[in-house]
Amino acid sequence: MLRLDAELNKDIIAELKKPLGKLYPDFEDAIDEIKSSEFLISVGDATFANLTKYKLYPNIGIIDNLIQRKNHTHEIIRANHILKVDNPAGTITDDLWETIGEALRLSDSGECYVIEVAGEEDLAVLPCILMANPETTILYGQPNEGLVLLKACDLTNKAQMLIDGFIEINE
Repeated sequence: MLRLDAELNKDIIAELKKPLGKLYPDFEDAIDEIKSSEFLISVGDATFANLTKYKLYPNIGIIDNLIQRKNHTHEIIRANHILKVDNPAGTITDDLWETIGEALRLSDSGECYVIEVAGEEDLAVLPCILMANPETTILYGQPNEGLVLLKACDLTNKAQMLIDGFIEINE
């Protein structure tokens, strides 16, 4: 398991608070680029809810049923395939890595897979960048700022550098 420590990882935490890709203050402004994506991963409940509001469904959606720490339940999840994983806040568990890998393999069928996280999904963006096809589009919400859209290939080195700074804990 990889963990962030508030004291030891101040630089990484500060870096993660900045958008890793292009920031769209209005979700609607990103729709054309989203629609042109060959493979789409969304991280976060607000992002997933916005996509489904426009009848756009990611290949993989990663949610924790919270929006800004408040409970959120999706009225309709258009996915026959829901994978469940435990991932405490501030961590990236081995289980999360494995579940993202499984969803990537399974989603080749073209169906939507949802990973429902018990805990927190925020840091799942990093394993997604490292494991997905380089042309994958990844979306996530930047709290109180908007939607971040990135291509995995543009951030592979940065994601690896950030991951390398995490503290490794034996589970």
